[in-house]
Amino acid sequence: MSAHVDQGRIDRQLLDRVDALLGDLPRTRVVRLPHPGIRLYAKMESENRTGSAKDRAAIWILREAVRRGEITRTTTVVESSSGNFALALASFLNELDVPFVPVLDPNVNAATERTLRRLCARVEKVTETDGTGGYLLSRLARVAELRTELSDVYWPNQYSNPDGARGHYELTARELLDDVGRIDYLFVGVGTGATINGLSRRLGEEHPEAAVVAVDVEGSAIFGAPPARRRIPGIGSSIRPPLIDDAWIRKVVVLSELDEVAGCRSLLRDHGIYAGGSTGCVYAAITRHFDGHTGPEPVVAFLCADSGEPYADTVYANDWVAEHLTPVATEGA
Repeated sequence: MSAHVDQGRIDRQLLDRVDALLGDLPRTRVVRLPHPGIRLYAKMESENRTGSAKDRAAIWILREAVRRGEITRTTTVVESSSGNFALALASFLNELDVPFVPVLDPNVNAATERTLRRLCARVEKVTETDGTGGYLLSRLARVAELRTELSDVYWPNQYSNPDGARGHYELTARELLDDVGRIDYLFVGVGTGATINGLSRRLGEEHPEAAVVAVDVEGSAIFGAPPARRRIPGIGSSIRPPLIDDAWIRKVVVLSELDEVAGCRSLLRDHGIYAGGSTGCVYAAITRHFDGHTGPEPVVAFLCADSGEPYADTVYANDWVAEHLTPVATEGA
């Protein structure tokens, strides 16, 4: 991954096709949610074509890689993912006729894995935990092996690729600010750092008085805590991703995975939004932060990063929660 443009390798037909995919991205809705004491807005990134905010980062990364000659139709793309980023890459690359090998781990949602196995001729899945109790380092080690085994490989490296953050800066953040206008608080779940990097930098440039609140989960090492076993994909990381370093963050909130489950169920009960784990964690953080708030109503925004459907057998299943996250979270909706 470099900024060097190899003119001799640029596939002009492929570039036209990826530009067309970028142009066809839907503009996701921003909805107002009634909430005591605040003006709350959710940007429904679950409406993207593969069902998550990862579409924005994935298409920008792919377009820039094709533009630089790093991806042609003979290239194999290899990437580590807990689910949504792999889905986005698989969908776009399938349309571009470029092979893709996702590297997954046992925490991937079953529905996501089934879809990836339908879309990809080859899927790698690590089973051994790494020294942190998670799987990220094991996934990255397998990516490194595949990069030596295969010829003409492109690794998006979503944890440190500025193109992913740029996708959120140019697409997600622009749409959000166009639709909402002034934002006082933006709550963002963190994983690879691309989303909060792109959103926070654009918000900071246009509304420097706004506060960006990073939401993380216990067991994540992003903000200096020791890494530990986590069960719900989509938020947190066992490393500190470099993209975090350039994000404009005012405050960090760290919640438990039980809080995450309770937030998902509260969002469904309160607003009828069936959202994934990271979104529930963010909603729980917002609810906690503004509990008992009085005075002028601040404008608060967050992303509904993906749908709850892939989490039906985990976050929304009492038996799974009882087995993996005891004590059982409140049943909610």
